[in-house]
Amino acid sequence: MSRIDVNVVNPFLTGVQDVLGTMARVTAQPGRPYIKRDHTARGTVTGLIDLKGDKPGTIAVTFCERAACEIAGRMLGERFEVLNADVCDAVGEITNMISGQARQGLAANGSNYKAGIPSILRGSDHIIQHCSDGPILALAFTTMFGEVTVEVCFGERLEACMSNPRN
Repeated sequence: MSRIDVNVVNPFLTGVQDVLGTMARVTAQPGRPYIKRDHTARGTVTGLIDLKGDKPGTIAVTFCERAACEIAGRMLGERFEVLNADVCDAVGEITNMISGQARQGLAANGSNYKAGIPSILRGSDHIIQHCSDGPILALAFTTMFGEVTVEVCFGERLEACMSNPRN
């Protein structure tokens, strides 16, 4: 994936919009996809899922704190002021749902993937370690509560990840 491939972008774009719209009644406006050059998260909390299939990969969904709290609150019918275990669990579940929908879209294009269990990373400037050597495709979405960024990386499995798997 040296260039941004719409067959990869579109399933994730649709997945984010459908999941946030259906589960939390939140509209997500996509920005322009770009290749991310670093590993620093663009938000405060990230759900990260390893993928196994045609090419190994990872999906990361990062939320600014306000977006995570508001979206989790809408999903769970509660009010959250700060990141807590319930908000982090909701981030993991949202990441899992986006991954599932995107994997269905990828399957329609002939790719087959199975997902691991989401890991949660948190804190300002936390590092997202993708387990593939491919480029990191980033899709930033604007919501009424702040930014949500999806990162997708497919490529050869990195040696460090083989010896210390997350799942």
